[in-house]
Amino acid sequence: MLRSTRAASWIRSWGLAEMIVFDLRCSAGDHRFEAWFASSESFTDQQARGLIACPVCGDAGVEKAVMAPRVAAKSNRQPDAATPPAAPAEPSGTSQEVVRRLLAEIAEKQAEMLPRSRWVGRDFADAARAMHEGRAPEDLIHGQASPEEAQALRDDGIAAVPLLVPFVPPDAVN
Repeated sequence: MLRSTRAASWIRSWGLAEMIVFDLRCSAGDHRFEAWFASSESFTDQQARGLIACPVCGDAGVEKAVMAPRVAAKSNRQPDAATPPAAPAEPSGTSQEVVRRLLAEIAEKQAEMLPRSRWVGRDFADAARAMHEGRAPEDLIHGQASPEEAQALRDDGIAAVPLLVPFVPPDAVN
């Protein structure tokens, strides 16, 4: 698992979780930031418990900022006749080559990220939660979490993503 404020972009790009994104602002200043939650109720619960704070100034007086809604087109709407549908992009190479290239890119990005992050081992869930709650300074960390711990982090709106390429933990290297 990997946790950081940058993990939200990974979650979005990999489609690893269905979450709600809110634009938030703090009451102490004009700081706006984005936060991800499992549901609207999860945001309300975390806000009531004081678990959400401004990442800039630490103010816990956080509220939803005005944001433009994403409005879907009506399901009975007919496509414009003047605009032909765009042809799907043809992948360059066979499916196996495309998959191989994507896996290589994933491995490369993960290899770049791991040396810049701190291994916390089996304390991953506790360390991620401590950072989220402001009990520990923000840091890029990686470690191990059980499926239940990972789900609990997601339920509480804590950004964490699985490492997709296997690696040997630092404490297991001879």
